[in-house]
Amino acid sequence: MGLLSKKDTKLITDPLADNNPITIQVLGICSALAITAELKASLVMGVAVLFVLGVGNVVISLMRNIIPSKIRIIVQLIVVASLVIIVDQVLKAFAYELSKTLSVFIGLIITNCIIMGRFEAFALANGPWKSFLDGIGNALGYAVILIIVGFFRELLGSGTLFGIPVLGDSIKKTGLYATGYENNGFMLMPPMALIIVGLIIWVQRSRNKALIED
Repeated sequence: MGLLSKKDTKLITDPLADNNPITIQVLGICSALAITAELKASLVMGVAVLFVLGVGNVVISLMRNIIPSKIRIIVQLIVVASLVIIVDQVLKAFAYELSKTLSVFIGLIITNCIIMGRFEAFALANGPWKSFLDGIGNALGYAVILIIVGFFRELLGSGTLFGIPVLGDSIKKTGLYATGYENNGFMLMPPMALIIVGLIIWVQRSRNKALIED
């Protein structure tokens, strides 16, 4: 018997496609707009949410029978805030420049509606293992969209990936720039992230008609 049952596997795979937290549930849009101008920042934000949501779901699940209903939101905020502080301190210790780039957006993970939503809708009603898988699945679904958006915004807006030129030198006009290509500065503006997310939503609904609302 495998480690994961079919139901357990769906907890991970569903948020990656047909129940994606950004493109289907339309949650976590703010960070998708704000930090995806660079692929590296998108990746780090995705990893940060992966840690916070995976661990946070387990903690809330373990405490679910002792948390008074009237203060459950406060307890959830304390748990996620503690985990975010850990992420913030690790970034400042090992990636200080990146931590300055992400700055306030790491702190805003505390109020990320994906995290609070999974705490409330899933972790409070399920065991630690299923809650962990649910957290990992939703965080991966979130991260995948951020990485896709970050990839196209940095590539087409700056001609780089992870800060490394991949289309040539825009100053010396080498590589693709020798053909007259120019970087699209509009790709670095937040509205472009929303347009890319919209295109992803369109592709998803084109492939799966069941996602189209009446």
